[in-house]
Amino acid sequence: MRNKIIFTGVILLVLITAFGTALAADLSGEEIMKKVYNRETGDSRTANLKMILVNKQGSKRIREIKQFEKDFGEVDKKIMFFISPADVRNTSFMNWSYDSEQSDDQWIFLPALNKVKRISSENKSDYFMGSDFTYDDLGDRTLAEDEHKLIGEDTIHDKEVYVVENIPVAEDDLYSRTVTYVWKDKWIGLKKEFYDREGELLKVLTVNEVKEISGILTIVDSEMHNLQNEHRTILKNSEVEYNTSIDANLFSERMMKRGIQ
Repeated sequence: MRNKIIFTGVILLVLITAFGTALAADLSGEEIMKKVYNRETGDSRTANLKMILVNKQGSKRIREIKQFEKDFGEVDKKIMFFISPADVRNTSFMNWSYDSEQSDDQWIFLPALNKVKRISSENKSDYFMGSDFTYDDLGDRTLAEDEHKLIGEDTIHDKEVYVVENIPVAEDDLYSRTVTYVWKDKWIGLKKEFYDREGELLKVLTVNEVKEISGILTIVDSEMHNLQNEHRTILKNSEVEYNTSIDANLFSERMMKRGIQ
């Protein structure tokens, strides 16, 4: 299953100090990020996701989600079903990510409209269901979409990390750059900074807890903090299972409408 550089739960994620000498045992930024992308994440995954939305005043809204993901070789498919609360129940979201340079395909089903809507490229900068993740954040990003430069080393939660700057190749990308903090030898992101088109720090994604499940390092607690509007989205994964049997028919518009029983 293709590794994610964001925390989507499905949403998985990835992450200054002065530039030192002899950094990362001569590993380049691209080599480090390649290891992140190639990290083992299983052929399939199911999990329960709790999404906690926290506004500037500290008020919280909690959403319960069931998510499924499966690697089909040339395409990685994931689907999310909102279980509660009542105002979002039966909403669903599906993402197909391709090994090729083809852009992700995304759909959302809103019960009030009783219609599956395809997310256009123009709408991928919109925020997903009131969270601090855009639709683009929920997709997969290929290694070739950015130029990667090792800019330093740091320590996060007593863990040594490489600090890699990622500059988008496309001039119209949503972010001017991101900075990823990669856990040395584990090749998993512990923090990621997102800078807006003006070069200002927009939001920070932080991993609070990582567990080994079925031999796979798994992010079980993370937070996206939008510094410009002081809104936060906390993601907590539970009942994570890897390499389980998932029917291919689950990843369809029909199942988005039907939901899970």
